[in-house]
Amino acid sequence: MGELTVYEKPTCTTCRRVVALLDDAGTQFRRVNYFEQRLTTEQLRSLLDKAGLRPRDVVRTKEPGASELALDDDGATLRALIEHPELLQRPIVELGDRAVLARPPETVLQLLG
Repeated sequence: MGELTVYEKPTCTTCRRVVALLDDAGTQFRRVNYFEQRLTTEQLRSLLDKAGLRPRDVVRTKEPGASELALDDDGATLRALIEHPELLQRPIVELGDRAVLARPPETVLQLLG
C-alpha cells in the first residue's frame, strides 16, 4: 500500500489540522516540508496525476503573482509552482497510487478508508 506522506508547510493552519487528524487516528505518516525539500517537476506531476488534478487546480489564487499565471497552460503553471512553492495549495497527502489535496482537512480521511 505504501507510506502515507504529507507534503506541507508546517506553519500552515490547514496542514497542522491534517497532522492532528492523522495523529488522532493513530496513523503513521511522513512529513515533507516542501519549502525545505523542494518538489521536482516529476514529483509534483505524479502527485497531481494521483489526485486527478491539473496544475491550475492547486494554485493559491490569492498569492501575489498568481493572477499573472497562464492557468490554461499546464506546463507553465507546473513550472511556476516548482519555482514558487508559495503558490501551491497545501497540504497534499499521498498514499501509494492515490493522493488528495487535503482541503478541507477531513479530505485526508478518504485515503485511510
